[in-house]
Amino acid sequence: MKSQAITDNFEEANVDALAVAVFKDEKATSGVLKDLDKLTGGLIASVIKTEEFKGEMSETAYLLFESKGKVKASRLLLVGVGERGDYKASDVAALSGTATRALRKRNIKGFALLSRSDGDAMEVASNAMQGVVTSQFELDKYKTKDRNDKSVDNFVLCVEGAKEKDLKNGLERGKIIGDSMNFTRDLANEPPNILTPTEMANRANKMAKEVGLKCEILDEAKMEKLGMGSLMSVSLGSEQPAKMIVLKYEPKKSTGKKGELLALVGKGITFDTGGISIKPSEHMDAMKYDMSGGATVLGTMRAIAMLKPTVPVLGVVAAVENMPDGKASRPSDVVTAMNGKTVEILNTDAEGRLVLADAVAYAEKQGATRIVDMATLTGAVIIALGDLNTGIMGNDQDLVEEIIACGKDAGEDFWQLPVGKDYSKGIKSDIADIKNIGPSRKAGTIMGAVFIQEFVDKAKWAHLDIAGTAWADDAKPHRSKGPTAVAVRTLLKLVDKAQ
Repeated sequence: MKSQAITDNFEEANVDALAVAVFKDEKATSGVLKDLDKLTGGLIASVIKTEEFKGEMSETAYLLFESKGKVKASRLLLVGVGERGDYKASDVAALSGTATRALRKRNIKGFALLSRSDGDAMEVASNAMQGVVTSQFELDKYKTKDRNDKSVDNFVLCVEGAKEKDLKNGLERGKIIGDSMNFTRDLANEPPNILTPTEMANRANKMAKEVGLKCEILDEAKMEKLGMGSLMSVSLGSEQPAKMIVLKYEPKKSTGKKGELLALVGKGITFDTGGISIKPSEHMDAMKYDMSGGATVLGTMRAIAMLKPTVPVLGVVAAVENMPDGKASRPSDVVTAMNGKTVEILNTDAEGRLVLADAVAYAEKQGATRIVDMATLTGAVIIALGDLNTGIMGNDQDLVEEIIACGKDAGEDFWQLPVGKDYSKGIKSDIADIKNIGPSRKAGTIMGAVFIQEFVDKAKWAHLDIAGTAWADDAKPHRSKGPTAVAVRTLLKLVDKAQ
């Protein structure tokens, strides 16, 4: 995709359409709206006056005009961005995404965006480009006809008063982030007969070679040797062997604190039937998304390798399929995890925490001092928070608050739930050290978190339950339905702050 930065005069843009942010109840009486209104012969004022367009968030109005040679464009898209006081740099991604999808429907190949954001120019440009890239992701990869093959191939960003270098750097960063988010979404969208644990590992290895990451794939023999009985118990019922994907990013020169290592750990259940505790058939097809946490780690590590921060990062993905055959784990089985703790399995559908137990323990053994795990772990978090907030818990309040703050900067919302000794009592077992579920219908999301916490020794740790936010049931003006790549942007902000 071609991109260009313009710092002063939008009339220089050699594109077919212009798109401009408009605030709620704004009039075309000053600034760039006044200039555009004059250019279009009063069309903007007319549309606003008739209340056909009010500037509500993601509202659009498509206008045709004769420019009389002043600009190449003959189409104008007004995009509402809501209240002026609420508008921030992260909102530019939704703005550019909404504009891209609206113009793409009309087969427009290139447009210029007047973002009108007062935020940091590089950040604005990064969000703008990311929105253009991610808005063009579709679910129709395996369709043989009726695919949406329309695309926007030329994007021009206009930010008055900005430095051209900052905008260009931001556009480059945004392209990397957008492509990495789409890499995550493509993985999550794959059917489970194609994306097996082995295939997930193969794609991770291929990606690592392309971007310069170190990659090691642990097979079942290696995991058994390491004592990963918790993870391996989930794989017993499947013909597909489990894999642990280990990615390492090492900067040429590190500026972080000596000895500090951030680890990103993801649940990669490529399909989850529930095992012997089998799920109802309705909506079971959505369990192909149960590897979204692992996909998030892979996409984030891809972006890290290309953005080249000055701190090391470790990525660990436990890729497993949960199936119910004669070898599968049974409710009441007891297994031993990598750290030596024994686990009573009372529900084989609470399998994500079983694979994460060994994954976080392995990350800490590799030297991780801060661990962030992410997983589509519990249905309970959807009941509690819906699809608007990702649940977050952890053993270090500073780390939790840092992630929440990074989320706000990135335009992603997190809501903290408590963990503590009183909650941990809920997973004490009569016959083993712990059990993999807590009291029936009580604090289900927290029970999952305190289980994982049992396998973190000294590291600072945070757990992201993305079950409600990893995929969208409906399309939005700036995004298709399906996988969202939630947390990729937040985690990249976290890495930035560690430099």
